[in-house]
Amino acid sequence: MTTEERLQEYYGRLQSRHLGPLWDSLQSIMTKEPKPRAIPYLWKWKDVHDFVMESGQLVTPERGGERRVVFFRNPGLEDLEPWGWGSLTHTLYAGVQLLLPGEKAPSHRHNQNAIRFILEGSGAYTAVEGERVYMEEGDFLITPAGLWHDHVHEGDQPMLWLDCLDIPLVYELGVTFFEGHPEFNQPLTRPDNFSVDRYSVAGLRPIQDRANRYAPQAVFKWKQTKQALDGLSNQAPDPVDGYAVEYVNPVTGEAAGHTIGAMMQKLPSNFHGQAHRHVHSAIYHVFRGEGYSVIDGVRFDWQKGDTFVVPNWAWHEHVNTGASDAYLFSTNDLPVMEALHLERSEQYGEGYQTISERFAGAESSVL
Repeated sequence: MTTEERLQEYYGRLQSRHLGPLWDSLQSIMTKEPKPRAIPYLWKWKDVHDFVMESGQLVTPERGGERRVVFFRNPGLEDLEPWGWGSLTHTLYAGVQLLLPGEKAPSHRHNQNAIRFILEGSGAYTAVEGERVYMEEGDFLITPAGLWHDHVHEGDQPMLWLDCLDIPLVYELGVTFFEGHPEFNQPLTRPDNFSVDRYSVAGLRPIQDRANRYAPQAVFKWKQTKQALDGLSNQAPDPVDGYAVEYVNPVTGEAAGHTIGAMMQKLPSNFHGQAHRHVHSAIYHVFRGEGYSVIDGVRFDWQKGDTFVVPNWAWHEHVNTGASDAYLFSTNDLPVMEALHLERSEQYGEGYQTISERFAGAESSVL
């Protein structure tokens, strides 16, 4: 046998004993920079909305299925079973949930953290640990891991919101726990909008919450978020993100979603943000406005309701092409990267990327 033949025979015996040679795999498993399997992609709101509304005719939120949600699947991760692990990035899941008038979604709890951003409708509430919180368009809500939560719709129009959870992260770590409440809906033990009243003014913390470091604020109202952005608008915009605010735990100053970061940014008309990249991944939902983002040289045109993903270490910049302000809601895994001391960022040397391609769904056109 030649040396190469002996080496291949040796590799075969290693594999049969569930062993492996580092020298033959080092360049693949320890790359010079991040090479995520997740890829940039954009979903048009009309497509997502149509599928979500059709699901309302086919399934109901009951025990077992628990929630009526159509989730986003990153094309780069679709070979993961089942259903791509519900992965939009390597660590984050996102989907659009529908609750119809008169419906109730059962109470459960799990060790995945969850956040919600309300897209359409009113008259529904979520109950978290005995507190009923009514949801309105533009509100941001958190449901930390381990807390009982359910949803009830008392209004007369469909209610839709964006869910984001750290499902892929917890699933890959192999530590998933899930439990249904003994009752279909948990008993309400606190006054309505308890946390809204306690945190009605930014920067002021109830003295009783000094040691409550987990989830003292259940909802961040759109009115207050917009007020904060309008205040920032009296100053010069950030060259990358325009005017942006993060949702944070008012006790700790850390991410409100614990393992999931979230922010709302306002891009003034004709704003063109400079390109940058970072280790953490991000999921964007266009709350209002129109424009485009350039991700690794590809132009992704967006408008109200669209959702797109920026994987780890991808160059990206945002542009508002409309006559009015654009608002982008986004979630990210920055808290995880920071906790693991993995976060890193870079500014694009030339400021703006050269566009080589325009995203068009399943097929993209080269410019």
